[in-house]
Amino acid sequence: MTVIQALKARQVLDSRGRPTVEVDAIAATGEVGRAIVPSGASTGRHEALELRDADSARYGGLGVARAVENVRSTIAPAIVGMRLDDQRGIDEALIALDGSLNKGRLGANAVLGVSLAVAHAAAAVHGEELYVHLNRLWRDRAAEARGEIPVEPSLPMPMVNMISGGLHAGKNLDIQDILMIPIGAETYEQALEMIVAVYRAVGTVLAKLGLESVLVGDEGGYGPRLESNERAFEVVVEAITACGLVPGRDAALAVDVASTHFFDESTGTYKISDAGPQPLDAAGMVDLMAGWVERYPIVSIEDGLAEDDWNGWRLLTERLGSKVQLIGDDLFVTQTARLERGVRLGAANSILIKVNQVGTLSETLDALLMARQHGYRPVVSARSGETEDATIADLAVATAAGQIKIGSVARSERLAKYNRLLRIEEFLGPNAPFAARAALG
Repeated sequence: MTVIQALKARQVLDSRGRPTVEVDAIAATGEVGRAIVPSGASTGRHEALELRDADSARYGGLGVARAVENVRSTIAPAIVGMRLDDQRGIDEALIALDGSLNKGRLGANAVLGVSLAVAHAAAAVHGEELYVHLNRLWRDRAAEARGEIPVEPSLPMPMVNMISGGLHAGKNLDIQDILMIPIGAETYEQALEMIVAVYRAVGTVLAKLGLESVLVGDEGGYGPRLESNERAFEVVVEAITACGLVPGRDAALAVDVASTHFFDESTGTYKISDAGPQPLDAAGMVDLMAGWVERYPIVSIEDGLAEDDWNGWRLLTERLGSKVQLIGDDLFVTQTARLERGVRLGAANSILIKVNQVGTLSETLDALLMARQHGYRPVVSARSGETEDATIADLAVATAAGQIKIGSVARSERLAKYNRLLRIEEFLGPNAPFAARAALG
C-alpha cells in the first residue's frame, strides 16, 4: 500500500458561516483524500476539544488558524511516510502526538481532519467507494470481537428534524428537536420520500396556524415559537396524518431533549416550561417523558437527562428502556470509557455517534463496536455546523449502524448526506439492504 506523501490544511466555512478545518491527504501515487471537520452548537463538556483562535479581530474569535498550522507544522512531519492503509497506526500516532486527554493541545478539529482525510485517500488509492474501504476496516474490528457483529453494508433508517428548538433555533422551545422516523418504509428511497412529504406538511400546518413556516434552524428544522414543547409533537403528528400516513405505524416521533441545557447543577433540577414554575428533579423529568410516550407515538428519546446525572439515567432506563430507544449523546460523547460506565450502570440503550466528539476514525469505530457488543443501538449523527462533506453517510452504511441523524431535508449541507445515501443505495443494487424499523429494536 502506498504511503502518505503530504498533508495540506486550510480554513473553510461551515453551514453557520463559522471557520472549520479542511485537510487533504495526498498519496505518494498522487491520489487525494479530503475531509472537512464538523462542529457542534450543543456540545457536551466531555467532548474532545476543538481548537479555536480566540482572536476577536478575525471571525469573532472563532478562527481555526492555529489548528490548521498544527496540521502543517506538527502533524504532517510525524505521519508523512506512514502507510495509508494503516488507519489504526496513524490514529494512534495522532493521539500520542497530541498527548492530552481531550485532544486540546493540537485540537480535535486538526486531528480528526487528518484521520478522516487519510481514510478518503486510502479509498482513492484502492479505487473504491469510501463505504467499501470503511467496511473493510469495520470487518477487521468485528473479526477481533466476541459475539455476532453485523458487518454487511446496510442503509440506515433516517431520523429527521421537523421542528427545532433549544440551541439549534434560538431557544424557541426548551427541547432541541422533534424528529420523524419513517418506520413503515421498506427502502431508503421510500423513507426519504416520506420524510420530504411530512416536512412539507409540517410547514403547511404551521402556516395555517399563523406561525413561522419558512425560516429554519441550524439543522433545517422549522423554528416556530410554540406555546409548549408538546404543541410541537401535535404539529408533527398532524402533518403525518395529513400525508395519509398512520402515526405509530408508518411514521413515529423522536425527541432530542438536550436536557443538560436546562439542568441546574447546583440544585440537581430541570427547569422546563411544561412543568410550570417549579423545577423538576430527575424523577419528575422521567414522569414527564413517560407521559409524552403515552400520549404521542414517540419511539426514541435523546439526552432525556443531563450528561452527568447517572442516577437519573438509571431511573429513566428502568422506566422506559423496554418501551423506547434512549440515546446518550452528551452522556456518552462517542467515548468508550463513558459508554462502559453506562453499560455497567444500566444507563440508556443507545448511543449517538459523532466523529468529532472523540476525534479519530479509529476511536469512533471502537465506540461503535462496544455499543454492538453490549446491545446498544448506534445512531450515526451530524452536527449543527456541517459542510458538503458526506463522510458520515458512508460510515453509517459501512458499519451497518442501522440509524442516521443528519438534520432536516433543507439546507444543502444536510442534503449532501441524504443524496450520498441515494447513490450508495444505487451502488448496492435493487435489493440494497435497508435497516428499516428493526433498527429501533
